[in-house]
Formats: sequence, C-alpha cells, structure tokens
Amino acid sequence: MSLPLVNACLNGTSFVLLLAGFAAIKAGNRRLHERLMYTAMATSAAFLACYLYYHLVIRTTTSFNREGPVKTAYLVMLASHVILATVNVPLVLRTVYLARRQRFDEHKRAAKITLPVWLYVSITGVLVYLCLYVWNGPAPA
Repeated sequence: MSLPLVNACLNGTSFVLLLAGFAAIKAGNRRLHERLMYTAMATSAAFLACYLYYHLVIRTTTSFNREGPVKTAYLVMLASHVILATVNVPLVLRTVYLARRQRFDEHKRAAKITLPVWLYVSITGVLVYLCLYVWNGPAPA
C-alpha cells in the first residue's frame, strides 16, 4: 500500500470518526464522544506525521496533469484545503483544551467552528488523493 493511499485512508477515517463523535454528543453520550474525538485526533496526527514524512523524505511533489476548469477547481480545492488544515490545528487544540478544562459552553461554541473546518479538511484530503492518484491524467509530453 502506498503512503498517499494510507494518508487518504487516515483522512477518511478521521472524517467518519468526527461524524460519529458528533452523533454521540447529540445523543448525550459524552464518554463515547470524548473517545471518538480523541481517536479522530490521533488519526489526524498520524496523517500529519505520514504526510510530512512522505513530502520531506520520499517525494516532494506530485503534479495534477489535467487542464482547464478541472485544474482550476482542483487548485481552488487544494488551496482551501491547505489553508484550512493550517487553521484547523489551533482550532482543534483550543476546542480540546476547553473540554479538558470542563468549560463546556465555550467548548461547544468553539466546536461549532472547529467541526466543519475539520470535516472539510478531512474529506478534501481524500479528494486531493483521488485527484492526484486516481483521476489524474497522463503527464504532458
């Protein structure tokens, strides 16, 4: 299995865990919510470690070879993914900090911003993989 595929699987797993964690808290199961969210954090941290290893040690870039509006859409998605992934780290850390301090009103307000950003970053991570390794056209001659 290739490391980019592992990364996509980690992102997809984070996405599912986040949805399950949201469902658990909506159902009133705080303990399950906490476990699922910590697991989502661990999965996202594993993704980040693998991603950095891949890009710093194994391979630095992969080109998207399609042209026209498809390439524009890919680049917009990629840019928003990278920007929001960077923003997401402090959002997640702050949201977890508030929960750990049992400041649940503030935690809930923070989570209303953090969750959609984290979900977007996770699912667009999978889409970036698909664009580069599944749907990508051949390199131009």
